[in-house]
Amino acid sequence: MKRIVVYWTGTGNTEEIANKIAGDLGCDALNVNATTPDDVLENDLIIFGCPAMGAEELEDAEFKPFYDEVMASIGDKKVALFGSYGWGDGEWMRNWEAEVASNLVTSGLIVNGGASDIDDGAYQEFIDALN
Repeated sequence: MKRIVVYWTGTGNTEEIANKIAGDLGCDALNVNATTPDDVLENDLIIFGCPAMGAEELEDAEFKPFYDEVMASIGDKKVALFGSYGWGDGEWMRNWEAEVASNLVTSGLIVNGGASDIDDGAYQEFIDALN
């Protein structure tokens, strides 16, 4: 199975998590600015990462337009989601999961902070579901 991690980061936390996931899965982690939707769609499993922004929503200037373009052609490809947050209760992830429900492989991984703040059990469950 061909996999890719595609993310947007504001403070670096989501990038840290993306690199950890990609390292454990043996795949690339690319910022949305470093790839194209067509290149992303060459993969069987697309792992999207975006932090909670504003009122618990996806970043709308760079990530959301890229994500929307990929999702318009996603077909039956599998999707996994992750992101970081610093406030709220994870509403952005619940909304995001509902949006991609038919393609979703597992529950989204949310992290309050960076890679060092990941819950080890939740992380292992997430990685196991992607293998």
